[in-house]
Amino acid sequence: MNDDMLPTPRIIFPDQAAPESAYRTAFDLLADRAPKEALGVLEPALEQEPDNTGLRTLRAWAYLMRAQLQRAETDLERLVEENPSDDWAQHALGRCLERQSRYAEALPHLRLAAAMSGDPDHGLAALRVEERLRDDA
Repeated sequence: MNDDMLPTPRIIFPDQAAPESAYRTAFDLLADRAPKEALGVLEPALEQEPDNTGLRTLRAWAYLMRAQLQRAETDLERLVEENPSDDWAQHALGRCLERQSRYAEALPHLRLAAAMSGDPDHGLAALRVEERLRDDA
């Protein structure tokens, strides 16, 4: 086995779980595809700041990465309710619902995210779900 195949253990120092640094630490962990470790940083920070939108957004992302779709849905519904113009939360909620085969519920969120962001990937997600609904009809 060569060295570039060995995973590097992630080291999280105690002060990285404090709310003021938890966002950056968790973001970096999620970018490295380490959602379990990110949740380990986010949960203590959210205990101190339960209404922190940035931390809750990262937690939803971590839940999506771990396919904990019910938990992700709960966080994303709250994020969308608080800020309907958050195109990432709209898209993520749509994808979460799509992954649960709840296409009719997913489509409005995906369409709205596509319209707000102009992101081609968001538009493709809406088209994919529209096609799935047509096929199921």
